[in-house]
Order: sequence, then structure tokens, then C-alpha cells
Amino acid sequence: MPDRETLLKFIRESGETDKGAIARAFGLKGEDRRQLRALLQTLEADGTLGRRGRKGFAEAGALPEVGVADVAERTPDGELLVRLVRGEDAPLVALAPGGDAKAGAPGMGDRLLVRFVRLESGETEARLIKRLGQSAHRILGVVRKARREIRVEPVDRRSKDTLLLGEHEDVRDGDLVIAQVEPHGPRYGPKRGKLLETVGREDDPRAYSIIAIHAHGIPTGFSEAAEAEAEAAKEPTLSGREDLREIPLITIDPVDARDHDDAVYAHPDDDDKNPGGWVCWVAIADVAAYVRPGSELDRIARDKGNSVYFPDRVEPMLPERLSNGLCSLREGENRATMAVRMVFGADGKKRSHKFVRGLMRSAAKLSYEQAQAAIDGQPDDKTGPLLDGVLKPLWAAYAVMKKGRDVRSPLAIESLERKISISRDGEIAQIVPRATLDANKLIEEFMIQANVCAAETLEQKKTPLVYRIHDQPSPEKIQALADFLGTLGLPWTKGEAPRTERFNRLLAETRDGPHADIVNEVVLRTQMQAVYSTENIGHYGLNLAKYAHFTSPIRRYADLIVHRALITALGLGNDGLSDWDMAKMKDTAEVISFAERRAMAAERDATDRYVAAFLADRVGAEFTGKVTGVTRFGLFVRLAETGADGLVPISKLGGEFFIHDDRTHALVGERSGARWPLGMTVQVRLEEATPITGGLLFEMLSDPAPPDPSAPRPRLGMRARGDRRPSGPARPKSGRPPGIRTGRKKKMGGKRR
Repeated sequence: MPDRETLLKFIRESGETDKGAIARAFGLKGEDRRQLRALLQTLEADGTLGRRGRKGFAEAGALPEVGVADVAERTPDGELLVRLVRGEDAPLVALAPGGDAKAGAPGMGDRLLVRFVRLESGETEARLIKRLGQSAHRILGVVRKARREIRVEPVDRRSKDTLLLGEHEDVRDGDLVIAQVEPHGPRYGPKRGKLLETVGREDDPRAYSIIAIHAHGIPTGFSEAAEAEAEAAKEPTLSGREDLREIPLITIDPVDARDHDDAVYAHPDDDDKNPGGWVCWVAIADVAAYVRPGSELDRIARDKGNSVYFPDRVEPMLPERLSNGLCSLREGENRATMAVRMVFGADGKKRSHKFVRGLMRSAAKLSYEQAQAAIDGQPDDKTGPLLDGVLKPLWAAYAVMKKGRDVRSPLAIESLERKISISRDGEIAQIVPRATLDANKLIEEFMIQANVCAAETLEQKKTPLVYRIHDQPSPEKIQALADFLGTLGLPWTKGEAPRTERFNRLLAETRDGPHADIVNEVVLRTQMQAVYSTENIGHYGLNLAKYAHFTSPIRRYADLIVHRALITALGLGNDGLSDWDMAKMKDTAEVISFAERRAMAAERDATDRYVAAFLADRVGAEFTGKVTGVTRFGLFVRLAETGADGLVPISKLGGEFFIHDDRTHALVGERSGARWPLGMTVQVRLEEATPITGGLLFEMLSDPAPPDPSAPRPRLGMRARGDRRPSGPARPKSGRPPGIRTGRKKKMGGKRR
């Protein structure tokens, strides 16, 4: 157990850390962890430590090396001051002028990714890495006009701020607008706001993607200079390239794919030293040939980080001239490619690989379903001629590669995706499960192996690169998983290492049982998030020591950087990594990691809104679902039919108080002991669907599960904070969740979850 000074030294050197990381560093368990918690609380209470987010700590006023900050003030001299978003105790820091020219000029209210640098004078300044979009000073909302006032109601269901606009603003009821909070508004009542921009109408069927784009600050469109660079791009030639046009490479993609950045081919190895082995080709669009370092195309691609996919549109990383044209491996057209030739033994282990820069011509464009149908004995006019010479060898090679994959034992978590089909008028036509075929798995394994080859080559050549890394689950997450599995009668030995094969054994043991879905969900939630980094720790989920993204440079900037690194390392041209690329590699990894999280959040929010719109005319209908989240204020239920998630407020669960038992992931009746556990199958009625926020509100129709005699009743400490009201007769249902008792009345808005 570290003393006060030792602990402070560790936190100071870490910059920002949390209780779990401290416990791991000092090997603390049991009672020592409780003492650590008490010491951290004391240091926070006396002002020595400050909070960073929900769980993090840092020395009060300390700044990380890189962080997200809002432009909070402007000095009389015009100097911008920024404040760290995660840290109420963080000081205002001057933003250095100039900064990264590729990041664009920031202004008041902008959210930035900055590097904090301590100067020789002892002062700290913030240096701009990237503009991230709008800060909390700006609100995206819907105009609601009344007789005497104009309000802006936020589209973010987590926001409680309603802005009051001036009466003379030129807006209509139902307009989607961006408004800025006035800095010196009234202390009480609605905040005053200023209209900045009208972005659409709430009744536009395609408004939900527009909301997600603006709410998350997704960069859109391209500058005239970038479009001009794309239009000036020329068809590829054989100059400096290997001719691969005789190899019958084919693309296999989703049926509605517009860009095709990877093609595959396989044939038996004719080397006598590799009996039963296979030669596998993966050819990737040579985007680096068109997007050169320092160009306007490069600046915008880095700023975007990746393409963003919504149900009704794509916000591409590259202009259509490239993404759907010269960089797309179209059938029958010459295309520049960066290809890797991989050799596998009969045991599935890779023997060797070689990268080449070539010119290819796709022999066919197939969909996953089309290729799978041909292998399953139902070829069509296109796949019939390819069956024996191309498709069957691909499947045979995959069978060999799968042997190596099975030995490696990557995480076998099943993720049921649903496809939203949009009609021509922008409405949702249907929501259907997205099937995962062997054709999908084949392409995935070919891409994974190509990515491994890229990382191995660059490490061997000692060339800087951006890795794709994935850390193993934290001890806290493993302990929470073990506690939950215990409630299902599934053992997880205390202290057992979280190896991927152990997770896979758990998933296999429960796959055909009643708890399959929820165990799969909890195992997924136990995992960490994969990120980009210049420091390699391996990829836990894939169980790989070296991994980098190489196979999707049309839609991911990380892959473009890896392509440039390969060009530099292997001497394949003069368009490899620039000095700026190498100097900014760490910053680039941070920028594109953020861009990926931003894109995922925007895609998820847009999907929620489209699904809510799809269900809006089914209010009152009954559905079957599963409890996928248990909180102090209610249950989250996922519908089996559409995969939509909604909230059952605790007020809709019955006439008694419910206590949140976080150990067993259940709400437990205070008097009856009746339980609403995670994973329970339930019947619900849709009470409210709010497309503009994506919120769904359900009423519970099922009865709770009976008390578990083997489970101890939750203690008082497991209740909501401040819960001290004695139990009594059941209260009538109201808009107030009875399970949340904080000493004051608290309303449950139907538009939030």
C-alpha cells in the first residue's frame, strides 16, 4: 500500500490514471484496494487531486500531454484561452498562435485536440493538433415557436438545456438550427441563445443523418482545391509497377457497396517444399498514388480520419472521383494496387509474404451472397465460369488459413447486426438481420493476414507506423464478469487470466442455452476498445502480436499512412512517408482514434433516430425483447424484431421500491425480492417513439422473475445515493420513478433514456 507521497508521485508521473491502474501498479487486492479508495477520496476532498471524467484522477490543475479542450475565453488582445474538458479544476491555458496549419483556424466555442507544452518560462501553452467540432457552448436543436417566444429544444436526449432566441430571428417552427449560448445570460430560467445556422427541417426524412453529422462535428464535403486535385488524377499505367493483370483477382463485397478497395485470389503452392500449401493474394487500392503527403486531399482525409456510414448516405473520406472511381477496383478496369503475396503451409501457418506495387484488373465484382450461393451449389451466369478456377480455390485456401486461426483462438464474440434499408423517398423500408456467411469470414481472414504482413514488414524494416492495438480487459472488468457469471451458476475462477480461449470456451458452453445472448453481450462489454497507436502492445481480441490496418485506404486514413510507410520501407516510389508524416505520427494516431470514436457515435445516433421513426406509427404495439441494461432508473430492453433499444422507467415495473443490485445486474423488489435481471426475456408495449432524439419508451407487460433464494438481498449501500425512505405500502404509478429516491422529486422525461 503506497503512502501519500508515493501515490502522488505515481499519479504525477502518470499524468492521468484511475483506481484500477494504481491497484495494478502496486499489486493491491482486497482490503488494500479499500484503503486506496479511502486515500483517493481524502486527496480529492482536500483539493490535492482533481477528477478526470467519471473514474480518472490527476493532480489538481495538472494537464495531460494531449487532451480535448474547449475554447472558453478570448483576451482583449485576441488571444484564445482553452480549458480541458475532463477536469473542472483545470486552469485556462493560452492557445499558441499558428499551430498545425492542417487543423484549420479555431474560434470561440470550438472543441480542440491540443498538446500541452511547458515552456522554459514555466508557463504552459496549448498547441493545436486538430479541431474536433462544436463544444458545449453550441446546441443543435429544433425550433418551437410560441406566441411570445422562440425556443430551441436540443436533439440530444441527454441535454436539459433549452435556449430562448430573440423574437426577431428568421426561423420557422420545426427548423433544425445550431444556436450558441450567450455567455452573459440570466442566472435562472432558460438560457439565452443566438442563432448561428439553419441546417434543415425536422420533418425531412433524411434529417436524422444531418442531426448526427452536426451533433458530432463530422467534417463534410471537400474544398475546391481538394476536388480539383481529385479531378486532375490520371488513369494508372505500368510505369514503376508490376503487371498483375493476368491474375484473376475478384472483389467480394456487400451487395450495395459503391467502393471496392480489396480483391483476392488463391492457388495451390507448386513448391515441393510446401506440400498442401497455398499462395494467397490480397490486392488493395493504391490510394497513396493519388493522395500525396501535404496535399489538400491529404489534409482533409486526415481531418476526417475515416468515412462515416449512415443508413441513407455516406460521408466519404475521399472525393467520389477517387473513392468510387480511380481508387475503386472496378471490374474489367486497370487499377493501381498495393498487393501482398502470402504463402501458407498446410497447417495454416504463414510461411512468407512479399509486397508489390502493381497494376491489376478485377476479373469480377461479386457480392457475399452471390459468391456463397455459387459455393453452395447455386452458381449464376457470372459465378459459374469462376467456380472451379477462382471460387473453389479461395474456399480451399480459407480452409487451410482457418486451421491457423483456430490455433490462434481469437475472440469468437457474435455480434448480430441489422441492415436498415432506405426507400427512394428517404423512409425506412425494412430492418432485417445482416447474415454472416462463410464468404464474409473468408474475406475477413484474408484481410487480417494482409494486415499482419504489413505490421511485420514495417517492424522488420524499422519504419515508423501506426499500429492497431487492443488491450486485454482490466481486472475490474474481469471481476465484474466473474460476479455476474456466478449469478448464472457459471464458474470463473478468481484470478484466472483472461485469455481469449477462456472466453471462447465460456461462449461455446452457453451458446445453446437460455443465457447465450446475454453472456455474449456481457463478454463483449468486458472488452476494451481498440485504438491506433505508435506504441505496440498487440491486438488482444485477434490474439496477434503485431497488427496494423492496411486493407481499407479508401475509407481509413490509418491504412493510407501504412501504405506510405510500406512505400518508404520497400523503396517502391517517392510518394511514401514525408518528414511531416513521421514527425506527426503520434498526433495522427490520436487524431484518427478520436475520429473513429466520433464516427461510431454519429452512426449509432443516426440509426437510433431512424429506428425510432420506423416505430413511431406502431405506438401501442407489443413486442418481445431482452433486458440488455439494468440501471437505478429503469431497464433497457432490446426488441427482438428490430434490435431497437428503449427504456422501461422504473415507475413502470410495479408498485414497490426496487433496489439496483450492481453485483447481479438486477433490480430487486425491496419487499418481495422479485427480480428484473439482465438477459431476461420480456414483453413490452411501446408507449412513445421520438425520432428527433431517437428515444423509445416502453411499458413493462411481463411479471418479474421470482426471488432467488440463493442470492443475498442487496444492502442499503446498493441503493441509489441518498435513499433512506422506509418501505411502506405501494405507491400509485406516476411519472416519477419510485426506485430513485434522492430526497427530492425527480421526473422521468419520456424523451430521454
